[in-house]
Amino acid sequence: MKSLTISKVIFGSMVVFFLMAPLIAILPLAFTNSVFLNYPIPSFSLRWFDELFTADAWRRSIFNSLIIGVGTTVLSTVLGTVAALGLRGKSVSLIFGFIRTVFLLPMVVPAVVLGVGMQLMFAQYGLANTYIGVIVAHSVLAVPFVIVNVTASLQGIDTRLEHAAASMGASPPTVLRTVTLPLAMPGIVSGAVFAFATSLDEVVLTLFVAGPNQRTLARQMFSTIRENISPAIAAAAFVFIAGTVIIAALVNLGRKRTQNA
Repeated sequence: MKSLTISKVIFGSMVVFFLMAPLIAILPLAFTNSVFLNYPIPSFSLRWFDELFTADAWRRSIFNSLIIGVGTTVLSTVLGTVAALGLRGKSVSLIFGFIRTVFLLPMVVPAVVLGVGMQLMFAQYGLANTYIGVIVAHSVLAVPFVIVNVTASLQGIDTRLEHAAASMGASPPTVLRTVTLPLAMPGIVSGAVFAFATSLDEVVLTLFVAGPNQRTLARQMFSTIRENISPAIAAAAFVFIAGTVIIAALVNLGRKRTQNA
């Protein structure tokens, strides 16, 4: 039994190392003073972080990512939450099961296919090369993540609480606002975080629907890799990862406070 536990620990450690090895290899290069991505690091410096926040191309891409990310988070969270509420408790129905599958299709459809279709459609409605177009495109990918998270939270809600509120005279909108949504808030917040991360990381759709003025940080990193590999890419990756870790920590902290309350 003890040897089996040790084997599990070793195997788990190997898996974690396999997943973390690329990050461990690239992140220290964000602090190099060299203009090349190579080891050993000659000396440590913050010059690439300075370039990340002072160079026009990088600064504008960060600004665009925040605008598009926030817009995507708001839109996809609202749509995904409404969809999850509408599909709540109807998984046994064939029609609603099909609708649920349609909502989740963007998770499995190749991004290139979505990008081509959206580019053609947005061109007809004047949304090509606009912030609204990019936000809508990113929201299509983000909505399924919101639906999955909110649905999981809704399934954990004791419906007797809602029935009790209704039996005391609360109208359906009041029950939704004061009982259902607060109890589902952990799933809504998690879905919003996934939506923001999806938008921040998306490249393929951005290449199809965004113009030069909507160049995001992910697209800037992609273009830099193709044109001129710079340690600024490692600095951008460090910002990505640090931001993700901070957001995840805040979400977990919020969940714990909600559970304790």
